[in-house]
Amino acid sequence: MQIKSCVIPIIKSPQDYQVFRISPDDTNRLAIVFDTANANTSLTCCIEIFDVGGKTPPNRHQWAVEMFFILKGEGVALCDGKSVVIKAGDSLLVPPTGTHMIQNTGSSRLYTLTVMVPNEDFSELIRSGIPVELDAEDLEVLNRGLIV
Repeated sequence: MQIKSCVIPIIKSPQDYQVFRISPDDTNRLAIVFDTANANTSLTCCIEIFDVGGKTPPNRHQWAVEMFFILKGEGVALCDGKSVVIKAGDSLLVPPTGTHMIQNTGSSRLYTLTVMVPNEDFSELIRSGIPVELDAEDLEVLNRGLIV
């Protein structure tokens, strides 16, 4: 079988991620991995970093499904008035129109891989925020303890 074309994948490392706080008082940061601006696709994939006690404001999406995979830490997820404890290794899927919030209830930062499909202006909202940086702790978690 002859291959007529080849799509070169986009490869990024944590040092390449652009990081934002959506508003100055937010207690979480979003490190964009892939989105409409850098991958020409209608999804947003980011690492969400919650400070101790940090949380998202309650929010909902009209059409998008949002998935959270807990990389490190523990917290509580609330969706339409229901609460569930989340910890490293857990996955959470929020359907369209579900009003939801994630809160870090642990003694260290909470890290999630957050994916929203379709984008529904999520990456534009993130990018309209305040640029910030990943710190040494973030890079250690995201590089899985490798020397950076």
